[in-house]
Amino acid sequence: MADTNTKTYHEQLYIDDTLRLREILKTLPPFAKDYFRAVEPQTSTRTRISYAYDIRVFFHFLMENNPVYRQYSVDQFTVQDLERIEPIDIEEYQEYLKVYKNPEEKQITNAEKGLSRKMSALRSFYGYFFKHQVISKNPALLVDMPKLHDKAIIRLDTDEVAMLLDYIEHGGSEFTGQRKRYYEKTKNRDFAIIILLLGTGIRVSECVGLDIQDVDFKNNGIKVVRKGGNEMVVYFGEEVEHALKMYLYTTRKAITPLSGHENALFLSTQRRRIGVQAVENMVKKYAREVTPNKKITPHKLRSTYGTALYKETGDIYLVADVLGHKDVNTTKKHYAAIDENRRRQAAGAVKLREP
Repeated sequence: MADTNTKTYHEQLYIDDTLRLREILKTLPPFAKDYFRAVEPQTSTRTRISYAYDIRVFFHFLMENNPVYRQYSVDQFTVQDLERIEPIDIEEYQEYLKVYKNPEEKQITNAEKGLSRKMSALRSFYGYFFKHQVISKNPALLVDMPKLHDKAIIRLDTDEVAMLLDYIEHGGSEFTGQRKRYYEKTKNRDFAIIILLLGTGIRVSECVGLDIQDVDFKNNGIKVVRKGGNEMVVYFGEEVEHALKMYLYTTRKAITPLSGHENALFLSTQRRRIGVQAVENMVKKYAREVTPNKKITPHKLRSTYGTALYKETGDIYLVADVLGHKDVNTTKKHYAAIDENRRRQAAGAVKLREP
């Protein structure tokens, strides 16, 4: 019998993240806690964890590279040190972020997106103390943010979707020995996960957080917890329905989960709730066999769904709602651009020489 006190995936995740954030805050200057307390109502715990890591990099940079702070320990910093920093120091920090070593001596690199995120975290940090008149100047505002260039959105074409699903269903027929046994053991689960991602556009974090009771076959919907904690029902079609039932009534039914994982919809081979990293690795493993020239991740499956839904409906607001985007402009940027077919037409539209 399952423990009635077993916490849901999201309840346990919140507890784990809260404890993790507290540990990270111990590695920041004491005054930093004021900022994190203030942004709590507008941010998720996971976002605050990211901010804490990013801001910690800034103070480590100062201790490593700024002569004034070379002898400092992190707990010696005061809020007044923030306004002693000049814009040139922050420009040097931005350059430092491109390649640096973290406290574990692991080399970290940041391209445009990573630079922008870390600089945004620093600006937000400075902005809080400046807004509350704790500091009298804000040098972070005087430094230009990194320019973000648009990148081509990678997604699967219709034929590639079919090839991927066919490979997961039948690709193990040529396997032998232990590899074949593993394929047969995980095939129904893997197929259900990938077709669910392709057929609903849910995030991988939302997928691994699903419990069995979140699936409603009467209405063909799943209850997901979106970013920010909002619950939403996302509906699926017959292909997803058949794959979920096949998995639930065969593979999942035959597994006795470990304690605390009884309600999880998708289980790992260790009989625990499957994790985000495991799903990412699984998607990459299958995609490499079908589309070796495209770097396919669970997020690319989400892009594939969003693109297909927009092409079928032309309703950008529906796409935004189903994908759980808070800002429809995010959706427009990704899915309402000139599609590839129209772009291909442009190739033959201009004649360079008369025949």
